[in-house]
Parts: sequence; structure tokens; C-alpha cells
Amino acid sequence: MNTERERGYRRRMRRVLEHIDAHLDEPLDVDRLSAVAAFSPFHFQRQFSAMFGLGVGAYVRALRLKRAGSRLAFRHDETVTAIAFDAGYAGNEAFARALRRWLDQSPSQLRSAPDWEAWQAAIAPLTLLRRNHMNRKYLASDIEIREFPRTPLVILRHRAPAATLGASIRKLIDWRRANGLAPTRAATFNIFHGDPDDAASGPFGIDLAVATMAEPGEGMERGELPAGRYAVLRQVGSPDDLRAGFDYLYGEWLPQSGEEPRDMPPFAQRVSFFPEVPEHEAVTDLFLALV
Repeated sequence: MNTERERGYRRRMRRVLEHIDAHLDEPLDVDRLSAVAAFSPFHFQRQFSAMFGLGVGAYVRALRLKRAGSRLAFRHDETVTAIAFDAGYAGNEAFARALRRWLDQSPSQLRSAPDWEAWQAAIAPLTLLRRNHMNRKYLASDIEIREFPRTPLVILRHRAPAATLGASIRKLIDWRRANGLAPTRAATFNIFHGDPDDAASGPFGIDLAVATMAEPGEGMERGELPAGRYAVLRQVGSPDDLRAGFDYLYGEWLPQSGEEPRDMPPFAQRVSFFPEVPEHEAVTDLFLALV
């Protein structure tokens, strides 16, 4: 295929992914989505499956179930009925059947005792698809050099397989609620120790942190982010996959910048959260400490 034609073809299919993100609560039938791509509806479904490795209907259902599952696991103030309706299901029974097919857990099981390894396995095809086809290209102009103040933290250290991270997130959320520390009042940070995609680099470690002087809960401790100069890259999109942003910071920007990294791990500030905002609108600032 001609390279320019191929790029144009892929741009048209990416428009479909972006349209699905922006209109996930609306009917998304084949006629509508094929029109977004400017392809014949007779061939569109095969084209989508061939390019993305997942049928368009399955992709839309999985995105809706991922959002619904996140709300079940992390937002206990929402009813199952409301979550089912927002996911496009007329009742709890239909929602429960769909969730069992996708995750092999009922809504009540996911709410009370999530199987985090099954959850990671279910969302992995979505993460890979979006990494391969929706990551934006960054430029040096996207980097801001920022003076960051010393920031006291309460930290929950996760030193376990990445697939079980959800359990630590739930624990931190419950502690925040008990202490009235909503994200709008106390900023949320993730400090990275190791690469979750590289088992050879050692055990995956991440610090889940809240900017506060409150008393730490059980299994938590006080810490801080030191003041200094940081290169900051804002990533808008899925909070599950920060690889593109960090790859650009370390692999392209840093070698060309003339800057030297400080001896401390990179971290991210979660500015806005999925599922409170649509996944494609979630905002995460990535920080690289500089000398």
C-alpha cells in the first residue's frame, strides 16, 4: 500500500476510536461508525477487526464495561442499577450477564471482592489497542520546566505484582474518604519504582500518595516530594498507560535538552480521574526531576 494512503487509512480508522470515546453514552451502530471512517458499512466491521484485532461491537462493549467495572470497584456510593443503565443495559440481570462474560464476576462480587488479575487480563487488549493506535506524538514544546515546591505526602507503598494494584488503590480511596481528602482538596501522586512492563527490571513498585499532613492510615507512612526543577509533560488520555509520555521524556526530550536528571524516581500527578471524567479526557502530569 502506498505509504501516504496507508497513513490516511489509519487516520480514518483512528477517527472511529476517537468518536467512540467522545460518544460512548450514545448509540454506536455500524452505520454511524462506518460513516465516521468514510468506509462502506458492508466492509467496515471486517476492516475494524483486521486493523485492531477486536470487533467493533466487542470494543464498544468492553469500554462500557471497563467504565462500569471501575465505578463498581471504586465508587461505592453509586448503585448497581445506575451503573448498569449508564453502561447501556436495561436492567441488572442483563448487566450481570455481560459482566460475567467479560470478567467472570457478578456486579456484587466485583464490588465486594474484585479479582484484580482477571480485571487486568480483561482490560489488557484495550490498553494494547490504545497504545498502538491512539498515543499522540509529543514535541519539545509540550515540555514545561517547572519549579515544584516541597510537598508533604501520606504514602501507601505497593510492592506486589502490577495486576494487584487495584487493591491498594481501593485501600487509599477508603482512607481518603474517611479523612475527607477528596482529590479536589488533596492532590494525588504516583511515584514509580521500576517498570510494570519489564519483569526483568525487578519487582514492580509504586507509591500511591496524597498531598496532606493528615495522620497516615494502617500500612501507610509519611513522605515528601522534594522541591526543585522538574520537566513536566501533560498527558491527556487513558490513565492506564503512561508509557508514551515517559518514553518521550527519557528517550527523546532528555538527550536533546542538555539537562541532567536528578537521582530520584519519576512521578505523576493525577489531575483528573477516570471514571469521574471520560477516559480520553483524563489528565496526568508526568514529572522528571532535573539537577
